[in-house]
Amino acid sequence: MGDMTNSDFYSKNQRNEANHAGEFGCTLEDLRSLMELRGTEAVVKIKETYGDTESLCRHLKTSPTEGLPGTDADLDKRKLIFGKNFIPPKKPKTFLQLVWEALQDVTLIILEIAAIISLGLSFYHPPGEGGEDCAASSAGGEDEGEAEAGWIEGAAILLSVICVVLVTAFNDWSKEKQFRGLQSRIEQEQKFTVIRGGQVIQIPVAEIVVGDIAQIKYGDLLPADGIFIQGNDLKIDESSLTGESDQVRKSVDKDPMLLSGTHVMEGSGRMLVTAVGVNSQTGIIFTLLGAGGEEEEKKDKKGKMQDGNMENSQNKAKQQDGAAAMEMQPLKSAEGGEGDDKDKRKANMHKKEKSVLQGKLTKLAVQIGKAGLVMSAITVIILVLYFCIDNFVVQDKQWLPECTPVYVQYFVKFFIIGVTVLVVAVPEGLPLAVTISLAYSVKKMMKDNNLVRHLDACETMGNATAICSDKTGTLTTNRMTVVQAYVADVHYKEIPGPDSIPAKTLELLVNAIALNSAYTTKILPPEKEGGLPRQVGNKTECGLLGFVLDLKQDYQPIRTQIPEEKLYKVYTFNSVRKSMSTVIKLPDGSFRMYSKGASEIVLKKCSKILNGAGELRIFRPRDRDEMVKKVIEPMACDGLRTICIAYRDFSNNPEPEWDNENDILTDLTCICVVGIEDPVRPEVPEAIRKCQRAGITVRMVTGDNINTARAIAIKCGIIHPGEDFLCIEGKEFNRRIRNEKGEIEQERIDKIWPKLRVLARSSPTDKHTLVKGIIDSTQVEQRQVVAVTGDGTNDGPALKKADVGFAMGIAGTDVAKEASDIILTDDNFSSIVKAVMWGRNVYDSISKFLQFQLTVNVVAVIVAFTGACITQDSPLKAVQMLWVNLIMDTFASLALATEPPTESLLLRKPYGRNKALISRTMMKNILGHAVYQLILIFTLLFVGEKIFKIDSGRNAPLHSPPSEHYTIIFNTFVMMQLFNEINARKIHGERNVFDGIFRNPIFCTIVLGTFGVQIVIVQFGGKPFSCSPLQLDQWMWCVFIGLGELVWGQVIATIPTSRLKFLKEAGGLTEKPEVPEEELNEDVEEIDHAERELRRGQILWFRGLNRIQTQIEVVNTFKSGTSFQGALRRQSSVTSQNQDVTNISSPSHVSLSNALSSPTSTPAAAAGHPRREGIP
Repeated sequence: MGDMTNSDFYSKNQRNEANHAGEFGCTLEDLRSLMELRGTEAVVKIKETYGDTESLCRHLKTSPTEGLPGTDADLDKRKLIFGKNFIPPKKPKTFLQLVWEALQDVTLIILEIAAIISLGLSFYHPPGEGGEDCAASSAGGEDEGEAEAGWIEGAAILLSVICVVLVTAFNDWSKEKQFRGLQSRIEQEQKFTVIRGGQVIQIPVAEIVVGDIAQIKYGDLLPADGIFIQGNDLKIDESSLTGESDQVRKSVDKDPMLLSGTHVMEGSGRMLVTAVGVNSQTGIIFTLLGAGGEEEEKKDKKGKMQDGNMENSQNKAKQQDGAAAMEMQPLKSAEGGEGDDKDKRKANMHKKEKSVLQGKLTKLAVQIGKAGLVMSAITVIILVLYFCIDNFVVQDKQWLPECTPVYVQYFVKFFIIGVTVLVVAVPEGLPLAVTISLAYSVKKMMKDNNLVRHLDACETMGNATAICSDKTGTLTTNRMTVVQAYVADVHYKEIPGPDSIPAKTLELLVNAIALNSAYTTKILPPEKEGGLPRQVGNKTECGLLGFVLDLKQDYQPIRTQIPEEKLYKVYTFNSVRKSMSTVIKLPDGSFRMYSKGASEIVLKKCSKILNGAGELRIFRPRDRDEMVKKVIEPMACDGLRTICIAYRDFSNNPEPEWDNENDILTDLTCICVVGIEDPVRPEVPEAIRKCQRAGITVRMVTGDNINTARAIAIKCGIIHPGEDFLCIEGKEFNRRIRNEKGEIEQERIDKIWPKLRVLARSSPTDKHTLVKGIIDSTQVEQRQVVAVTGDGTNDGPALKKADVGFAMGIAGTDVAKEASDIILTDDNFSSIVKAVMWGRNVYDSISKFLQFQLTVNVVAVIVAFTGACITQDSPLKAVQMLWVNLIMDTFASLALATEPPTESLLLRKPYGRNKALISRTMMKNILGHAVYQLILIFTLLFVGEKIFKIDSGRNAPLHSPPSEHYTIIFNTFVMMQLFNEINARKIHGERNVFDGIFRNPIFCTIVLGTFGVQIVIVQFGGKPFSCSPLQLDQWMWCVFIGLGELVWGQVIATIPTSRLKFLKEAGGLTEKPEVPEEELNEDVEEIDHAERELRRGQILWFRGLNRIQTQIEVVNTFKSGTSFQGALRRQSSVTSQNQDVTNISSPSHVSLSNALSSPTSTPAAAAGHPRREGIP
């Protein structure tokens, strides 16, 4: 039927080209209004308007079995009429906007104003030549030419401000570009299965059009709205749209509406796509929220853009690959409580946002900023007072009106000096260094198979103290093969020949495996000659299908004979059932159900077993215990997973009550038990050894039998025989951590987790409880930072709760990827070790930069301050300071933040959450180098003219020409910084600072480049830079003093840090006690985690786009020294939902739901009773 209608509709199509809507039997509006209905209303509406779903398919010119023909003309037409499946992302900020943002920086604004005043005054010549009497100190070497050049300083300051702004803007811009690239990389990977022209194909989500028939299965994130047309046992988590945490059961006759952005929690089936992109429910909400941007103008632009630049629109499609992507949180506010809810959410969200490092840096930057402000204020006050007292009190002069401009010019000069001190004191380079370092690491981690979704996960990973890993697929290869079997009363240690099994048993076995597994699971021929056959789909089922092939049988004919539509009822696998069953109708009208699942669970439901002749015999509990002892435990001790395959026949009269699962899944007949081997990945034992050496505890959390788990853990090296450790099952774990009332108690978890190494037969909730328990534990002095790996939908809550969640790129479901921070593109545990290495490297890079930056700051501020107080003029001029600031901030952050990691990073223990950013060794280095630099600079300042036999530069009049004296001081200062940059490469007190320097070409380039520019500035900088050219011997001295830094560095390294008790650490994070109310809310949130935490996924799509703004905000915040919260609150609330990287600075993990849960939630809720009211 479908094909015929397809073909004859297409012949008509040619004629109908003009009347677009008329081509299809329904318009965009009809479909939009249809999708707004739910449940029975929708069923009634479909019946009234279209008759049934098949005729709706006809209206949309598609066939429920064959799908669309898939011709380009047809697809384009559908995109034109019904829209494309992507929601246009927000436009990125243009370069000019970024420049404008960089200009908002307070210190820069002050400098600009000062420079403009200075410029204005230099052009203003007071009437009458009363100047001589105005100020004694203005007399001196001022000639006509010099007075004319007074404007140069102001202009130079403006110019250097422009430089700083452009550099900052460029960095932000390239960062945003990288981030978008990353986003599109993630989104390109999202594919969805549709049927076109009778073929099942996978297409990128953005290519889905209205009328497509999509195949949906457990773990999918629906990419568009649609109507359920066929399938079984489908349950959907719609919490992202409705906030209802209960799973919704979908059926063709009761509730067929499937909405984009919702998660398939169990079952499978097919849906007819009825709305995509901005017309889907998700898209409509996003348009309301303005995330779709000014829809109308975009549409015009989109038209032009597609012709001119197809590429661009494709990138956009990637951005948003999938309406699915667009997630949902906003829906909540769309339902009501819009305003204050958002504000509350904004405030709350940012608690989670700051990672360990950001928290420490913010604190440090604010402290430094305050100190700088005080110093600069004092400098200005002292300069002004000294000038006034000297002129008006000591020399007893009158303030003459004609002298005002001269005085004002002096005050402006003092003011500029003060601002310069402030500019140098504030480390703008810090946020820049963090960003460069993270962006660089993320780019490089891509090569190491780590796709980082949230920048700060990278650095958090360096602090990880524990990894909770899945077993299947992460520690093992996830290539399942059946290696032992117990069938027809015999335990075979290798695969038996088909002749040794009774024919009847064999037939049952082959049918049970072929029919009772997802039809998407197949074994394909190897890609290249001599390779292993390819396993597609669920790996355990692949192992079983492989067993059928090993028995010289074939599963395909059986599937062809009973296609998926003919399966009568399917109980899909889920973490509660731990088994899967399929019911088929036999030719005589009776029913047969095939079951498979974890052996200890299915065997409990068996009352019969097939014996050696293929006949039934009774299977009593004592037979079962014997089987467990003799068959299942030996298999498990070899590290095999045991699966039991069983069946049961039902009569059709009366038809069984299929929904009553407990009655259906009993009284089974066991066909066989197989042992499936999943070999350990060869590189895992070494990777785990590295983790343990680096002070990271690896724990295995698996759904497998405890003996299997223990055997694999020993092979991997997670446990070593003879050690004191715990391997327990989920049940036992729950018994130990709950009190009499069944509530979880942190003290009880604290007794278990330090020794726990293997948690077997665990449910997703157990995994989540364990992760939360370890993170919240205050028992050890270092708070734990936990990484979790997961691949299944049920791992979502634990991945989200963890400080860093790793999802499997190949085997992982959409839901798991959504909840994760890093995706392992090769599903390999050893990639996690690389992530640890990079994370530690980021942390060290920041520390190197800090050590260098703070030395410069301390010295520059003290020199400017004392110089100003003693000689009424800063030895380092404003423009020179800005140059120093530029090389010290921007270039140094580039040079030090791009150091490649070394294996030696894995030899130390992790820094915890509360370890200070600046260790005592670093403090010793900073102060030690500062002492050396200050002694030399002050020597040069006060006796330099005698040493070099040149004129003194001190007490020079207002516009005097630059002196050699001050040029030497400036040059020496820069040389010392350059050589100290080499010292800063090592922060743990190592001796050899040149170690590996040539592995970092960026570093070498920057050091040499800075040196070259410095020569140009000194020799040709002239008046703007206040430099006068130096002779060769003077240059040699400057370089020689600079080289002294390296020697002095060795001297400092010799002093043992332990002796210097007075040194304080700085930039640590103190544990702040949280507001109790938040803790209560937080606990309410934890209850429904399994369903709720999956919701985060959706949000992440946005995050990529908005994260960059956050970082720019962070940059500004560091500079202005205002509170971090304040800056972040300015962002849109959409961003706020995106950011739930766990907040490390506070013991309680506050999350989205605080904003949403009722503030009145009672302590009872906090204690762990699921109080639904508190949950939207």
